[in-house]
Amino acid sequence: MPDALSAQVGPDGLIWLAGVAFLASLVRGFAGFGTGLIFMPLAAQVLPPIWAIAAISVLDVLGPAPLVRGALKAAHRGDLLRMLAGLAVMLPVGLWALDHVSGAQFRIATSALALAMLVVLALGLKYRGRVRKPAVFGIGAASGFLGGVAGLPGPPVILFYIARPLPAAVIRANTLLFLLGYDLLIWVYLVAMGRFETGALYLGLGLAMPAVLGNALGARLFRLGHDRLYRWIALVVIAASALSGLGVLG
Repeated sequence: MPDALSAQVGPDGLIWLAGVAFLASLVRGFAGFGTGLIFMPLAAQVLPPIWAIAAISVLDVLGPAPLVRGALKAAHRGDLLRMLAGLAVMLPVGLWALDHVSGAQFRIATSALALAMLVVLALGLKYRGRVRKPAVFGIGAASGFLGGVAGLPGPPVILFYIARPLPAAVIRANTLLFLLGYDLLIWVYLVAMGRFETGALYLGLGLAMPAVLGNALGARLFRLGHDRLYRWIALVVIAASALSGLGVLG
């Protein structure tokens, strides 16, 4: 284990994070989202904020890789490109804001955001109005800021697609590809801002195998159907992760 990595995460911590990566990727594989909502509150208990964000971005690139080809065929590309443009603008702003957040504040923020997202999903809250093109850009921008400051770019995009009258396969594809774009862009900005962490890169690579296995198994479950059951499983797992991050579960 490289020195930079062993200084942050011992063997027990690595085993814990591998289990978290598998669980989070399993949910993403069948739901198309959920990696950050599960991984970040749990990983923030043992990792500094920038390490948690960098590590998840690595495993989240490699984990869904087998699903990208199918997602490209199903995606709504107009929405996707507008959201990625907004993401590119606001992601560095979120990373700058992360410098002013402590480890405890980061853990509480990620857990609280995951819980808020859980409530919205569970209640089925939807925006009924028309979503215009500039608003789609704004949704991507909001995701970029949250992705930089809390490592959670997903909630604005997920909420956006809850309100869209699109097939489940299209929503899943756009969400997956948008989050993949975030994972690639964040490393570009980390390098450009001098925030590159070699240990976090090694950690992300070490977590890639359980992430790939989790995504593959989750995708298989998605093909088997039972959408309603998987939705509720995802909500329960997200709730447990967020409550654990807040110290409610131990």
